[in-house]
Amino acid sequence: MTINNRDLKAQDTLKALACEANCLYTVPRTAFVIDLRMGFIVNPIAGMGGKVGLKGTDNVFKEALARGAEPVSPSRATEFLKKLHASIDDTPIEILTCPRTMGEDEAKETGWRAEILPMKVALETSADDTKTAVKLLTAAKVDLIVFVGGDGTAKDILDALQDNDEALVLGVPSGVKMYSGIFAVNPSDAVEVVLAYAQKRAAVAAFEIVDADENAVRNDVFSVKLHGYLKAPLLPAHVQGGKQVSMETEDEKDNQTAIARFIAEEVPKTATLILGPGTTVERFAELLGVRKTVLGVDVYANGQVTLDVDEKMIFEKVKDWQNTWIVLSPVGHQGILLGRGNQQISPRIIRRVGKQRIIIAATRNKLKSIDGGLLRVDTGDAELDAMLRGYVRVMTDYREWRLMPVR
Repeated sequence: MTINNRDLKAQDTLKALACEANCLYTVPRTAFVIDLRMGFIVNPIAGMGGKVGLKGTDNVFKEALARGAEPVSPSRATEFLKKLHASIDDTPIEILTCPRTMGEDEAKETGWRAEILPMKVALETSADDTKTAVKLLTAAKVDLIVFVGGDGTAKDILDALQDNDEALVLGVPSGVKMYSGIFAVNPSDAVEVVLAYAQKRAAVAAFEIVDADENAVRNDVFSVKLHGYLKAPLLPAHVQGGKQVSMETEDEKDNQTAIARFIAEEVPKTATLILGPGTTVERFAELLGVRKTVLGVDVYANGQVTLDVDEKMIFEKVKDWQNTWIVLSPVGHQGILLGRGNQQISPRIIRRVGKQRIIIAATRNKLKSIDGGLLRVDTGDAELDAMLRGYVRVMTDYREWRLMPVR
């Protein structure tokens, strides 16, 4: 994968696209041999709807701000770039990125001398900015496009690559749901994938790009559409793969009911319960005699349930953290416990509750489907993720546990 100066035709194409984009910058030609030429795109608003309970940021960016949402992607991007910079050793990597908040700011903060793409970026970015960046990066013949965002960003990149089925893409997760398989599990895993690809240790595979209808999800309706496929480097256990939809067979429902009975015996009758998404947790709520949102986070206390809470509401509802429990079920196939669709259960909340009062439930079939037999956490807090690692007990049936590793 050793690469010298790009041919003049590629530079001419880039200049032409730069003119179309009303360029502010020019991309200098590389005069040295490199091992990887990497494009880098940051969607600065991705994931902002998570903690505030909006289940995404599409079309609700201003509402997210009004609820007190804070940017997520910049910290995820800088974490990725810092770890990549510290890990490259003798694997030189050249980075081409977007102006301002779409990559340039994060590159400067982490010490990368990145080349800046010839495009304008407004204060409020859009899908068109992502698509313009992709076209410029493919014209520059990068080896790999790494983006920081969620399923919506992946869909925008897919749209921009409709006539290019050879481009390689890797996602650094920063959205709310991330059902697509193109994402690394977390920024650290993304670094491992990039290095493995640069050192020719990674295979290449096609991954599904799916996106949920966020309006439907906000109404507690699971509506996901397959849009196509993108190719990405494959490094087992470091790339999350796509979400698998839960089975709806009678045996599966019976298994969920048995688990629900077991949970009810394990938690104190007076406990406050933070109920994560999923049909298994929904079955437990039914046993309590209340309704819960399948795709949201709810709080149960004193026989009453508060539906579809955000981080702020959880803090308002919980009165006794020493008698509060979190009930979770991992995402099918991906095996992710925290950091996908339940960001309302934030690192601050997890620390208040404590690892010992997190109940994990999954049917036998769901556990069998989990890639690599590993559960995963991606809270956005590396120290907390480290604390949550190790072996945990997973309820798989009535009075039946199974030990599972969390990485």
